[in-house]
Amino acid sequence: MAFTVNNAIEFFEINIMKFGKVLDPTAIDFSLPQTPQETRNLLNKHKGQQDFEIFVGYPKWSKADLKGFYPRGTKDELFYYSNKFNSIEFNGTFYRSPSKEQVLTWKNRTADNFKFCPKFTNSISHYSRLNNTDEKVAAFVDSTILFEEKLGLGFVQMPENFRPKAFDRLQGFLKRFPKGYPLAMEVRNEEWFNDPHVLKEYLQLLSETNTTNIIVDTPARRDMLNFRLTTPIAFIRFVSSTHEIDKLRLKQWVNKLKEWKQDGLHQAYFFIHQKIDQETEFLSDDFIQELNKNLDCNLPLANKSVGIKS
Repeated sequence: MAFTVNNAIEFFEINIMKFGKVLDPTAIDFSLPQTPQETRNLLNKHKGQQDFEIFVGYPKWSKADLKGFYPRGTKDELFYYSNKFNSIEFNGTFYRSPSKEQVLTWKNRTADNFKFCPKFTNSISHYSRLNNTDEKVAAFVDSTILFEEKLGLGFVQMPENFRPKAFDRLQGFLKRFPKGYPLAMEVRNEEWFNDPHVLKEYLQLLSETNTTNIIVDTPARRDMLNFRLTTPIAFIRFVSSTHEIDKLRLKQWVNKLKEWKQDGLHQAYFFIHQKIDQETEFLSDDFIQELNKNLDCNLPLANKSVGIKS
């Protein structure tokens, strides 16, 4: 069978959904680690420089991915979504680099103070593996920079088989990356995390290039729950386990974000990955209520319409 664009999308979505999953989440220690002193020192340097902002959202906005969320007759799903959440971990751009016209269309369909976090296309991260990607990066940056005030962070997610032996390639990529464009990076291979020297070198590179270190909270990969921030921005990707366990996990995150805010964190982007079925409650509702209460935020609530049949 030919490997078409649709095949590629299906392949990546299946593997992304499986990443970090476990058969028995009750056997996992979900406690969050202590904040390293290096992170506290970094945040203290930036304390008081700007007001704290937090953005919460999901990876996609389509009706197919958020079942039961949109009222019957909703014509513009993105506009509705942007009035219920203030950000999107924009995975759609992973499959195709958007045109400038498309970016402007998306931007103009969203509420004020909304943020897009577009994922760099897989032709850069997975197919080219950061090799000879300057033109592709320039095209992606030139289009997505048109989100302007609605651009949160662009982010690069490397495949699981991208290992530290390619450090020089990653270093060259980040050193050449267009200055001024807000960028976050995620590596997945265990070798980046299980060797303290490799991890230190990786985090130092992110710090030197003003690249935000992505924190991944997923059941089977607790090694990726690394709290060494490299900028005064936290980018967290939270992968669900079971609903009751997740509620407890998210309460821990409220306390951690409160701590970081007090230390001097400027921004937090928190994206929740959960399977949304017709009857599923959004994990974000309780989480946002706790954030509003404990961090003095004013985030909107999704108030998902449970049980609406499409």
